[in-house]
Amino acid sequence: MAAVSTVFRNATVFDGHAYLGVVGDVVVDGGRVVAVGADAAPAGAAVVDVAGGLLLPGFTDAHVHPVQGGLERLACDLSALPVDRTAYLAHVREYAAAHPGLEWVQGGGWAMAAFPGGLPTAAELDAVVADRPVALVNRDHHGMWANSRALALAGITADTADPAHGRIERDAHGAPSGVLHEGAMDLLGHVLPAADDAQLRAGLLEGQRHLHSLGVTSWQDAIVGSYSGMRDPGPTYARAAADGDLTGTVVGALWWERDRGIEQVADLVAKRADWSRGRFAATAVKIMQDGVAENGTAALVEPYLDRCGHVTGNSGISFVDPARLPSYVGGLDAAGFQVHFHGLGDRGVREALDALEGTDPARRHQVAHLQLVHPDDVPRFGRLGVAANIQALWACHDEQMTELTIPFLGPERAGRQYPFADLHAAGARLVAGSDWPVSTPDPLAAIHTAVHRTSYGEPGPAGTEPFLPKQALAIEVAFAAYTSGSAWVNHRDDAGTVAPGAVADLVVLDRDPFRSPDEIGAARVRSTWVDGVCVFEA
Repeated sequence: MAAVSTVFRNATVFDGHAYLGVVGDVVVDGGRVVAVGADAAPAGAAVVDVAGGLLLPGFTDAHVHPVQGGLERLACDLSALPVDRTAYLAHVREYAAAHPGLEWVQGGGWAMAAFPGGLPTAAELDAVVADRPVALVNRDHHGMWANSRALALAGITADTADPAHGRIERDAHGAPSGVLHEGAMDLLGHVLPAADDAQLRAGLLEGQRHLHSLGVTSWQDAIVGSYSGMRDPGPTYARAAADGDLTGTVVGALWWERDRGIEQVADLVAKRADWSRGRFAATAVKIMQDGVAENGTAALVEPYLDRCGHVTGNSGISFVDPARLPSYVGGLDAAGFQVHFHGLGDRGVREALDALEGTDPARRHQVAHLQLVHPDDVPRFGRLGVAANIQALWACHDEQMTELTIPFLGPERAGRQYPFADLHAAGARLVAGSDWPVSTPDPLAAIHTAVHRTSYGEPGPAGTEPFLPKQALAIEVAFAAYTSGSAWVNHRDDAGTVAPGAVADLVVLDRDPFRSPDEIGAARVRSTWVDGVCVFEA
């Protein structure tokens, strides 16, 4: 990309840390911001009129899966549909009919809340696609919905044991009923067709295009490894970076294989050396320590309740042995990796923090999701220098929260979910991501929820009843998390700000959300700039 001189005229600016208001002209030259509030524009510079809008740093998504998201957009994509069983099944039927040559029907994006108990069945898929196997990953990518033909091809029967890190949903007779949770998804792995090189490349480019359209200029891919039926996208990133097709600046979090130990650090070091080039740096490692609350796999300090409020024998899953975790993290830290944890339940978060004790804060380690953080652990983020990676869009009263989470946590735990304000007040550095394709990658939708604890434009309680409003963030704090905060966690100290010398990764919005904070979620991206070059224009 060839950078050009550009003047952003009549600019109202959020600089990555603070709202500056109207500053006049912002000048970009040679891929960098050279002046904020300039009196004169360079001769021959292109002019972009920001009047009525807002100029701010490009968003950095600190936890996202763009290749998976892009592939799903190109396949049987249910994510944009209403959370409704009938709508899902109709779309699957229509997609299968429109693609008669596909050996398998694959895709994803369904929400558990659309089905009784969060559990669709193989029989429902059989009714709409009887001639081919179907496998659809759910919205949070912690479960797979399969039809009977897919289960039969994989040899999954009543006699198939649950794997160590997963669960097969079963009917009253013990036969598989159609949903495979967590590690049980791997039982389809030997028959499920994996995307080939061309498809992975197309998925990456579609994911990148979509992110740029939403103002995202940089990201951390939170699983660079083989997961959920997808091949490792690391070589795809490396080739795209070498060819110049990667326009976002990307940190890849290499996948920590749960069934291996410290010996894999050497393999990860080799991948870092082989794949890091240009705009791609394979400098982080992802450890998924637990699952998700809605299917009972998030690791909790105290057990889940049943729907009647009785204590169960289930406290979730620690995917990596917490006794061995500190040695693994110590090895990664010594090898120069940032460790990026999935920690959703309060025990999962605690196990991650325990493992990070004594590590080098300069690595900028992070724990993502943070649905439940035990009050004793909230101040540890600031003390340890561990970033709190928030997925703000989830902090609302949607059906998944109301039907599949709150009843199984009980009032005390349900009342301390997504404690963003507490973490911030205790000195945690907040960074932000979407976890797309789990949820929309639109940063403005997430920021709206972070500020209001409602989901913009959604009907019912999700859009009208603030969820634990004491945990809402100030608007500057929320925007900072998605700009300077996430740039920081990606070790981009010259990005995430609008200041002289900063990388000219910028976004122009069609309005100024600081003037109308009730309408943050209504704002749209006019243009997105990487190194001073426009990569998206509405």
